Amino acid sequence: MTQHSMTQRIDRIRGLTEQDVHASRQQHGDNALTRITKHSFLRDFLMNFGDPIIKILLVALVANIVLRLRDFNWYETVGIAAAILVSTFVSTLSEYGSEKAFDKLQADALKTTCRVKRAHGLAEVAVTDIVVGDMVLLQAGERIPADGVIISGEIYVDQSPLNGESKEAHKSPGTSPSGASDDGFSDRGRLFRGCVVCSGEAVMRVLAVGGSTFYGRLARDVQEESRESPLKMRLGKLAQTISRFGYIGAALVALADLFNAIVIANGFNGMAIMSCLQTPQLILGHLIHAATLSISVIVVAIPEGLPLMITIVLSSNMKRMLRDHVLVRKLVGIETSGNLSILFTDKTGTITKGKLKAQSFVSGDGTVYRDFRKIAATPLGALLRVSCLYNTSAAFSKKNGQQRAIGGNATERALLEFVAERQPAPARIRVVSSVPFSSLRKFSSARVDGDVRGLLVKGAPELILPLCTGWYDEGGVRRALTNPAKLKKALGDMTASAARVLAVAVGESAATETLGGELTLVGLFAIRDEVRREAPRAIRQVTQAGVQVVMITGDNDKTAAAVAREAGMLKNSDDARAVLTSKQLANMTDGELRKVLPHLRVVARAVPSDKTRLIAAAQHLGLVAGMTGDGINDAPALKKADVGFSMGSGTEVAKEAGDIVVLDDNFLSIAKAILYGRTIFKSIRKFIIFQLTINLCAVAVSIIGPFVGISSPITVLQMLWVNMVMDTLAGLAFAGEAPLAEYMHEPPKKPDEPIINRYMYNQIIVGGMYMTVLCLLFLKLPAIHSMYRHGGGDEFFMTAFFAMFIFAGVFTSFNARTTRLNLLAYVWRNKGFIAIMLFVSLIQVMIIYFGGAIFRTTGLSYMELQFVVILALSVIPVDFIRKSAIGSLKRGGAL
Repeated sequence: MTQHSMTQRIDRIRGLTEQDVHASRQQHGDNALTRITKHSFLRDFLMNFGDPIIKILLVALVANIVLRLRDFNWYETVGIAAAILVSTFVSTLSEYGSEKAFDKLQADALKTTCRVKRAHGLAEVAVTDIVVGDMVLLQAGERIPADGVIISGEIYVDQSPLNGESKEAHKSPGTSPSGASDDGFSDRGRLFRGCVVCSGEAVMRVLAVGGSTFYGRLARDVQEESRESPLKMRLGKLAQTISRFGYIGAALVALADLFNAIVIANGFNGMAIMSCLQTPQLILGHLIHAATLSISVIVVAIPEGLPLMITIVLSSNMKRMLRDHVLVRKLVGIETSGNLSILFTDKTGTITKGKLKAQSFVSGDGTVYRDFRKIAATPLGALLRVSCLYNTSAAFSKKNGQQRAIGGNATERALLEFVAERQPAPARIRVVSSVPFSSLRKFSSARVDGDVRGLLVKGAPELILPLCTGWYDEGGVRRALTNPAKLKKALGDMTASAARVLAVAVGESAATETLGGELTLVGLFAIRDEVRREAPRAIRQVTQAGVQVVMITGDNDKTAAAVAREAGMLKNSDDARAVLTSKQLANMTDGELRKVLPHLRVVARAVPSDKTRLIAAAQHLGLVAGMTGDGINDAPALKKADVGFSMGSGTEVAKEAGDIVVLDDNFLSIAKAILYGRTIFKSIRKFIIFQLTINLCAVAVSIIGPFVGISSPITVLQMLWVNMVMDTLAGLAFAGEAPLAEYMHEPPKKPDEPIINRYMYNQIIVGGMYMTVLCLLFLKLPAIHSMYRHGGGDEFFMTAFFAMFIFAGVFTSFNARTTRLNLLAYVWRNKGFIAIMLFVSLIQVMIIYFGGAIFRTTGLSYMELQFVVILALSVIPVDFIRKSAIGSLKRGGAL
């Protein structure tokens, strides 16, 4: 259509008056996207204080301040407050970024304008000022501003941002025949906001604006809140367990302290006990002291370093994952990926290379050539090269000495690259006339003159082959096409392998617009988007890890099944429920879909709504669902999924909606993300074993201590150092645990699985109680007490106890980091762990000899220190016996 004819058409159209525009805006609204009211950063920050672990810490913090006003322990209080603030701030910062998906959509909409025919003439207006009923002029390169119908002209539209299909859609006035897909995208006359005009000109009448458009509904969907992550659910249950343990411990300590102060201190004398109970001042003092000790127990029992450690372990692994082409946008997405039980993935670019390639060429007698060099020097090869070079809209370009195809469509570029032989093409050939390929014609043609004369044709086999009466052999001799059996077999094999087949022929007809007369077949091309070489291995890793992989594609069911079979997702014996089309899904109820979901492997002819429905069905079954995507249409599904993997080559909106960006669009990188997620969860569990073992010992000593005459064996500053070792330093040490391939042979953890399992309880209780017995024996046995010098008091003895407690913690960390009997298994792959534990030991030795009055320490002799280290080291053989007793060597997945 010429510019002049388009102008005439526009002139004949009556546009809206200002009154019409105002009335339409009042009735249907404007074209701005609907924004759901979102929380400010400050509000999200304050709401995160509702985290179960943080709540317990806040209670401990307030109680610590109120009950210790007389001897204000600011070290411990500041430590708890810092742990709360840092972990809450980092968590909020990570989650706040997820709201940018809508902002990106809105920004894309605001920065464009369009041309509209109004009553006063043609006007350029902002996209947000479009109203229902407006007549919009569309040209190549422009983005469609609203949903509507084409009333004049003819255009080709790229609808891939919304439906994921890269094939250009032809649009003209009218509607598609009955039977077209009900998603609307296949409707010949329908246009959708966000799509791009590739060629042609047209006039569109606006039918929907703003939140009523398909694009607007996507914008609304990406603002919906995601469901709570498995890690947060587990931490909530952990908080209940820990608080129960802490409160019981606090009550026992209070009772023990009161019993000691009232009963034991009065020598079990009934009269003295009654006298004490009848003295309010004494009872109040004892109650305050007991309450203070209870708060101390709660503070000790609560792993205040856990929120901070989780932040540390997630953050530290972000850099490691980036080296494997995985960019983490939301911290919690790393751990959630390790819990995946079902993964919905795109085909193009993720499982396949995302680039069409001519896989093979078949001559008229059925001979298959997978390498053009085998026929390049033959007359048949020369004719094939001419057909690919001159009947095309693509061309060669040289960059950095490399020759590559540019322009045209992906199929034409694939053909050019197949014949990209260094031998020169015939020099004296010119194109007299040509017709480019279109989805309506299903062929392209070019009439050439010079060294080669005739009509070059390529197109759909069902269109070309019936017109072929002969074929060329390698010598360029034309032979009659009398026995097409081999050719039909080759055609069937190509189709079965998910290849798109293209026929190449030559003829004598002078017409290029229509195919007439007899043609001679040059051969058939098998063109396909090849499966990535590493995809079958990656899919095998993921499926071995117990993750169900479901491929979602716009291809037909046969092509999709062939790709899935090659990638290792389908076996020939799989039942009919493994491959379903979008239409079949649409005919199922939600209950029927949930029944078939465990068997599903491929969804063909998929539409965007299928993705969110599949995720909802999986989550209803209690599965942790992952989704990959790259287009605007994928954003709602990426947001709804428990973890969304957006592709590095995808749209910015998809990246903002996802949790993790796979920079190389490679399924193998998704497998690595799952492995990292499982490693991180195990690191968190290892840290919990370590910290709760130490905490159990501290609480038990506090409970039993008053009965055996032990009140405060560790000073405030010593406890500050203990907390630093247990929290920050231990968190850093366990954060560097190496991802082991064996983790991918374990089934995924269920979302409701407690963070502390039976194995962990066993190790915590056995380790914690042994350390308790060790501490009590050390403090009460006269034989041990006599081994240490006496100065003005028990400073040597108490220094030794402090040292033993720290070193026992260091050795306990080795027990916690592996379920194996060999404590050094894979330890050198976490050099940070070794460095931190050596650092802790070195600082502890320096505190012993240089801490002085500040840390209440005095330099020990070599023999005194050696005995302390030997006692502390005993935690290792005790845990060795425990592991042997429960057969931990056979329990690699204990964590």
